[in-house]
Amino acid sequence: MTEDRFETRMSHAGRAGTRAYGFVNPGVHRGSTVLFPNVAARREAAKHRFDQVMTYGTQGGPTHYMLEDVVAEIEGGTRALIVGTGLAAVAVPLLAYLKAGDHCLMPDSVYGPARNLAEGLMKGWHIGTTFYDPTLDEAGIAALIQPNTKVVYTEAPGSHTFEMQDIPAIARAAHAAGAKVLMDNTWGLHHFQPFKHGVDVSIQALTKYLVGHSDALLGSVTVNNDDDWQAVRGAANAMGHFASPDDVWLGLRGVRTMPVRMKRQEQSGIEVATWLESQPQVARVLHPALPSHPGHAIWKRDFTGAASLFGVVLKPDYTDEQGVAFIDSLRLFGIGASWGGFESLAIPTTGFVTRTATPTELGGFTVRLHIGLEDPADLMADLAQGLAGLNGEAPAAFD
Repeated sequence: MTEDRFETRMSHAGRAGTRAYGFVNPGVHRGSTVLFPNVAARREAAKHRFDQVMTYGTQGGPTHYMLEDVVAEIEGGTRALIVGTGLAAVAVPLLAYLKAGDHCLMPDSVYGPARNLAEGLMKGWHIGTTFYDPTLDEAGIAALIQPNTKVVYTEAPGSHTFEMQDIPAIARAAHAAGAKVLMDNTWGLHHFQPFKHGVDVSIQALTKYLVGHSDALLGSVTVNNDDDWQAVRGAANAMGHFASPDDVWLGLRGVRTMPVRMKRQEQSGIEVATWLESQPQVARVLHPALPSHPGHAIWKRDFTGAASLFGVVLKPDYTDEQGVAFIDSLRLFGIGASWGGFESLAIPTTGFVTRTATPTELGGFTVRLHIGLEDPADLMADLAQGLAGLNGEAPAAFD
């Protein structure tokens, strides 16, 4: 029998089944203390505390285990760990593999809070970090690896500037030196299979597409072998990382509609991005699925689809104040962090990006857009009036 397709699997994974008596959706299992029939049973369970065996509330319960299994399936790994936030999912594997005196390579385009972690706590614990040009090839990465480099961190594309990374090439260089490859794969959820491309640990901010409704915070860490599972699960356990079962249940709910939402938002995102490229006020659009993007060939080779998050660079004629006014003029785009929910968002990239290894100048005021589930024609009409306002013009009728 052939394997069910992604949409079908997401409708059925993490559920009791279609022939099981009871409600369609699983219940929320809340608890801290786990009771055992005798001391021997408790001792036996403690031997398996990193497995799906309940020993205490922080080890998770049935609700957690269902979502862990679903995420592991999406990522193509063997085990997944659910934590409370996307940043927690970043911190757990970094601190699982790095100790005082070790060195980490991190792309200059990395998610801002990950940079803050490297330059803050990790630096204070004498863990060194070198930020590298995210577009480096295998030889470029190999040249930066030091004898004490234990982790090569990746993120494709970059959170705000959307540089693509050649993950298989980076993985070859890292593994040749005995380093682990960690990847923030949030943009590539389902569209990029990390373990087929040399990644050891895949990180997800499940807050985005998986939850999908901007009402819960979750993260995941997925691995593909038992040694890596013991490392990341042990680190999470030592630091007390935990996700609320109520938020986990919201994640399970989001899974059911996630394939449909992602497909619609991918299509709308590409439609809006393509339209923006043709607008006279726009210098360029930072979307890897567009042929104009410098990393398009890598995206086309390694990804099966695209997220609905991308950047728009206005022409240098416009000041930062005009760029801010453009965002403020939008009616259908909320001004807020995060993405992957049903709603469209716009925030400035200019002024909110730190670079130490590559230039920060993108050629003009830059806006990050997330395309939600609104009709793309309405979104383009809203953007059209905002762009017209840059020139002090009344918006033309949008067809």
